[in-house]
Amino acid sequence: MHSFDLVVIGTGSAGAMAAQTVRDAGKRVAIIDKLPFGGTCSQRGCDPKKVLVGASELVARSAQLIGKGIEEKAVINWPDLIRFKKTFTESIPEDTETKFADLGIKTFHGAATFLSEDTLQVGDDTLRAKHIVIATGQRPKPLNIPGEELLIDSTGFMELPQLPDKIALVGGGYIAFEFAHIAARAGANVTILHQGKRPLEGFDADVVNLLVKAMEAIGIKIVLEASVTAVEGKPGDLKIHYEGQGKEHSLSTQLVVHAAGRVADVAELNLEKAGVELGEKGITVNRYLQSESNPKVYACGDVADKGLPLTPLAGYEGRIVAENILKENHQMYTDAPVPTAVFTVPPLASVGLTEEKAKEKGVNVKVLFQETTDWYVSKRINEPFTGFKTLVDKETDQIVGAHVLGSGSDDLINVFTLAMKHGISATALGGTLMAYPTHASDIKSMLPD
Repeated sequence: MHSFDLVVIGTGSAGAMAAQTVRDAGKRVAIIDKLPFGGTCSQRGCDPKKVLVGASELVARSAQLIGKGIEEKAVINWPDLIRFKKTFTESIPEDTETKFADLGIKTFHGAATFLSEDTLQVGDDTLRAKHIVIATGQRPKPLNIPGEELLIDSTGFMELPQLPDKIALVGGGYIAFEFAHIAARAGANVTILHQGKRPLEGFDADVVNLLVKAMEAIGIKIVLEASVTAVEGKPGDLKIHYEGQGKEHSLSTQLVVHAAGRVADVAELNLEKAGVELGEKGITVNRYLQSESNPKVYACGDVADKGLPLTPLAGYEGRIVAENILKENHQMYTDAPVPTAVFTVPPLASVGLTEEKAKEKGVNVKVLFQETTDWYVSKRINEPFTGFKTLVDKETDQIVGAHVLGSGSDDLINVFTLAMKHGISATALGGTLMAYPTHASDIKSMLPD
């Protein structure tokens, strides 16, 4: 039996932040992971994905400028790109474990299982702690269809030694859209099968429609209201069956990628032994990110039933949890404006309310939606699909939502986020002089009168 003040399950942004902060306060801390140490974002998610996106951006930019100073479209060498990606990821597990060791955090490898409300089993080791933090993140949502084992997930996609010529993606969220762009720019024939009526449901519909046009223009096929029922065949020669508009359809492809959502990764934890309740999206927590059914347990990051599954949010939550463990519950999770981006080419970025959500909440807003392909920032690189939508509260002049499509939108959205967080009015933001010519210098034209 090993005894600690804190045991953390999961070594990603949330878990690492909680463990390090509590250890810095002189407490006895252990951390566990069944996967290579370092978490999803740095090894299997955001960071390596953005490396692949960088190559896609170069292909897109060169193609847009052929005949306008550029003679040839850039071509992706997939094996070289994957080798480059691995230079960012291969050292992370060892570096992470070394960092924990240097801090005096005890490390355990394996799947953790609760034995009681304060005790865990990891392999042959039994760990008891005053507090336990669950930060295990998410895993692909089970599809429960015949042939599900023939699909690969996002991790498998980013490890492909060669990219097949034909790829199908199941799902219509940001993972499906981002991988579709990467694969299409690398020369693959790509089809997205999404069971919903529209893709990227959490983003503004009008701006998403512009992105869909951009995808269709480079040959990506998007099939909506398509419910996948089975996959059959063998790797490299697959047939995917789906239902749509009351009919049965099939599609031949070489690879099928699971991008149809993720669920809390808690299947092995045996939460009932700890008396920890699980909600629809993850572990049920209060405003202190403490389990509502077991006060010894906290949950943070993507595994908790709150907020968005975003890396900066996970680190923020990990620090909140650590502070509440060290000083008893005193710091609450707050829903501050959190920007998010879909790293397609062009990228789509968003913060705050969509027009649909503003109407649901009864917020009286001024809305400005515009395509911007004729603006200088778009024309100078011949970018064919760009636009924005902003929402401003008519009574307070506060920006309550911003949605931008186009190169630079993933940085521009941070300006809108800053204004929203600190109460800078639309009039004040629009009247601020920005460096010219930049995306930010167009903000004054992106806000309604």
